Amino acid sequence: MISVNFLEAQKWAFSFMDKKDEETKNAIKLLLMDIRGWNELQLLQNLRSNLTDSEFEQFKKRIHMYQVDWPVQYILGYTRFFGHTFQVTKDTLIPRPETEELVEWILADNPVVESMREIADIGTGTGAIGISLQLERPNWNVTLSDISKKAIAVAEKNASSLGASVNFETGDLLSVLRGKYDLIVSNPPYIAISEVDLMDKSVLKHEPENALFAQENGLFFYRKFAEEISDYLKPGGKLYLEIGFKQGKKIEKLFENVGKVEIRQDFYGNDRMIRVTINKEKKNADYKNL
Repeated sequence: MISVNFLEAQKWAFSFMDKKDEETKNAIKLLLMDIRGWNELQLLQNLRSNLTDSEFEQFKKRIHMYQVDWPVQYILGYTRFFGHTFQVTKDTLIPRPETEELVEWILADNPVVESMREIADIGTGTGAIGISLQLERPNWNVTLSDISKKAIAVAEKNASSLGASVNFETGDLLSVLRGKYDLIVSNPPYIAISEVDLMDKSVLKHEPENALFAQENGLFFYRKFAEEISDYLKPGGKLYLEIGFKQGKKIEKLFENVGKVEIRQDFYGNDRMIRVTINKEKKNADYKNL
């Protein structure tokens, strides 16, 4: 077999792709770096180095997978989130950069490293949110929960590999929690079935549906949180949620009798996060006609 160096492999892969955009270039780069466990600088320094026959065959196989809409994170089996490497599988949603902004918001609201907090990450998936918080705030007692046992197994591996001291529960939403918490965070399913046509093929084909779609035009889980959250947070406790970019006002209305609501935009200027500070006295909310 004719020897192929990394630069030639990179050019071949790009010419093979239907899409020739920056996302494709970055995916090819990540797949090349993974062959030798290199970072971007090491790849640049070694572009003239030859791949072995087996390395090139593995690379071609992965390029073919990417061409048929496999997300690069699933091909590699991992992704980077908040400076850490998290294992991802077909049983977990791929953590997005926008969710890092939610973690940053929580940390900015709670800057005292030494203070003790009871935290829950609901629908944790890979564990990216809760594990990242615990690594930044080692004194926090963090519980990760998910209805999927397979997702919890992935989160357990990530916690172990990253040295995060967290607790795990398997079950539906808030029902698995014991006692009251200072802070609860969740990135629940929020995509309406009617929005399927707007979604990327790779997401629809390969990411778990139960982590993406929600009934009631995407608002089902937010309504459940609004109905139940006061029973699980201490007075003045905070609920942080990632939301769909068109959902801000509707979700704000769901929580108007639960506590003080603040919507925050992401890097692109879209409504993406919401914080609810719980009223000290519980009030009954009206969830009808939303």
